[in-house]
Amino acid sequence: MKKDNSSFSVTKLPISARPWFIYIILAPIFFILLGYVVYPLYRVFIDSFYVDGKFSLELYKRFFSLSSMTNIQATWNSLYISVLSVISCGIVGTALAFLLESYEFPGRKVLKAFAVIPMALPSLIGAISFDFLYGSTGIIPRGLKEIFGLANVPFYLKGIAGVIVVHTFTMYTYFYLPISAALRNRDSSLEEAALNLGASKGQVFRRVTLPMLTPSLIAASLLVFMISMASYTAPLIYGIDRTLTMQIVLSRTNGDLGMASTQSTILTVISVAFLIIMRLYEGKRNYASVSKGAAVHRKEVKSQFKKTLAIVASIIVVIILLLPILTIILISFSEDGTWTYQVLPPKYTITHYVELFTNAKTWRPIKNSLIMSLIATTGNVIFGVMVAYAVNRVKFKGKGIIDKLIMVPWALPGTVVGISLIAAFNVPSVFSFGKVIVATFWIIPLAYFVRHLPLIYRSTYAAFSQTDTSCEEAARGLGANWWYSFCRVVLPMVAGGIASGAILGFVQGIGEFVASILLYTPRSVPISVAIYQKMYSFNFGTACAYGVLQIVLVAILLLISEKLKGDSKISAI
Repeated sequence: MKKDNSSFSVTKLPISARPWFIYIILAPIFFILLGYVVYPLYRVFIDSFYVDGKFSLELYKRFFSLSSMTNIQATWNSLYISVLSVISCGIVGTALAFLLESYEFPGRKVLKAFAVIPMALPSLIGAISFDFLYGSTGIIPRGLKEIFGLANVPFYLKGIAGVIVVHTFTMYTYFYLPISAALRNRDSSLEEAALNLGASKGQVFRRVTLPMLTPSLIAASLLVFMISMASYTAPLIYGIDRTLTMQIVLSRTNGDLGMASTQSTILTVISVAFLIIMRLYEGKRNYASVSKGAAVHRKEVKSQFKKTLAIVASIIVVIILLLPILTIILISFSEDGTWTYQVLPPKYTITHYVELFTNAKTWRPIKNSLIMSLIATTGNVIFGVMVAYAVNRVKFKGKGIIDKLIMVPWALPGTVVGISLIAAFNVPSVFSFGKVIVATFWIIPLAYFVRHLPLIYRSTYAAFSQTDTSCEEAARGLGANWWYSFCRVVLPMVAGGIASGAILGFVQGIGEFVASILLYTPRSVPISVAIYQKMYSFNFGTACAYGVLQIVLVAILLLISEKLKGDSKISAI
């Protein structure tokens, strides 16, 4: 007779409920956050207080020295440019959002489709295209000079004004997109009620509409401010050599890493302080609507004169939006070294495009960017999914700390990330596995990983937040182990959000320039640095051919990302 051992059986806990499971997830999370976010920033901070191995305030005394106002002026210029950029982008982006979401007029759909074109322009290409168009030797100033027989060009972009124009064109979408979404989702019944109670349109806008848009305005302001503080290409092209980012690169180039660390610390403090101030302002009031809401209807423009004006204005705006891209495409066919004093390039060729795919030396920067961005994005996806799952689905102390640490790189300019990695990994450490990785191929993928980690984490976390945990619980109840239910149930449900974030991170890597210019080596030149080098060798055709390829890649990836967002919304419903 067989002995019945059923009475001795023990019910096994699911793996996720076991005490040691949380440590399996948290150990690599804390190692990566400590090693590649906290430790590099710590090294930069410490290096700013040491001269020749001894603690000293000498670097800060040099920074704030009144006898040499370079750093103080650079700090002021960075703040001035960033604040003006926020104001100009806010005005353009918000006005365009109100126009396209509040009124129905001929050309609205076309204008709405073209309004997001600047998103396909990497920062370096955007700055270069504006210089070709509106610079001192640009196509439009030269064209007007020739048409009207003038002795000199009538205008051209230069200095801070040029930087603000470039920032406005390339960054207004950071206001336009969230404000458009907020206007589509707003409760129009509140505005109608205020009008019925005797409020003027101006009062309704100030007291009702604007407060509802405040969260979107603050988020956009933060993004534009931090990107403007990190701006390098626009100040470089328009002759503003005294900004904090420019000074950091200059100190790094001259081998003054101590001063570069000091400048990076100051830049970090300013960026984080602005982040805290805006968050405190946002937290003072509640912006949620407690009403049921009502559909928002656009007002139709009925006047024939206004319709004609709207059509003409729409055509002009679309042309303005398309001109930078069309200019880059045109110049990409020009022969290098032939365009000097003429309005348009005199000679054209397809050689640049042929060389992009046939010449190993020309192809290398493209290959480098694709490989480095892919490596960084793969790491971001693995780590982002791990952290998002832990924070969203697992109970443990310290969730808030992890969430804040992982978002720290979002508040840091690319120059700070670059300098912090140089300070941390120019000597062997446990986080570099006993190797010096500065001046190696791997330092740039690491910089991309750190820079874009918050982007992919947030996208993945949002995807987890939108899925019901009951599906995973049901799979466990039917006998599936944790790994099987995670791979076959959880991941397919959040795949759209993960892929969308991964594509955006990959796009950012393709266009990354500020951190790359500090970290590249001759064998790891990315496409953005190659464009920069070709521009300053006066090989405009080759530089713009690289730029066109970069624009096409970014545009395709953004379209795929938008498609994935749409599919994920449908599946969530």
